[in-house]
Amino acid sequence: MNKNWIYGDNVDTDVIIPARYLNTKSQDELKIHCMEDIDPDFSKNVKAGDLIIAGYNFGCGSSREHAPLSIKACQIKAVIAKSFARIFFRNAINIGLLIIENDKIQEDASPDDIIEIDIQKGIIVNKSKNKEYTFSPYPKEIQKIIKFGGLVNYTKEKVNK
Repeated sequence: MNKNWIYGDNVDTDVIIPARYLNTKSQDELKIHCMEDIDPDFSKNVKAGDLIIAGYNFGCGSSREHAPLSIKACQIKAVIAKSFARIFFRNAINIGLLIIENDKIQEDASPDDIIEIDIQKGIIVNKSKNKEYTFSPYPKEIQKIIKFGGLVNYTKEKVNK
């Protein structure tokens, strides 16, 4: 069963991946230290397909790409937040990390809730609480960037066709 990792407002890039680990781009190294300053047990317990659910201004702070890379290395299915810092938002899309803005689910979600996302329709369903939330679906081209795992892979795919 997947878990929801729930955090508050203003989760900054320094707690997503502490600055002391910025000398690496190793996915394995980034995964080990992801969220360790806000949640020391995160990297030991996170599983592929888990969700991060947070409040306002997720990813504020520096413009480092390491923050969304460390989350992606953990194989998080999506980050759902009330809002994202602009640079984090852009970096996440560029590396193919699914991020969704919704300002309601955080009030209701629990760590063990079963949550499903339909990226094409812009719907999040909390099956455990029988609640549905909407978000603005990404344009098809951005959905493709996420599907291909980021802008570089998406561009390679387009060039190879």
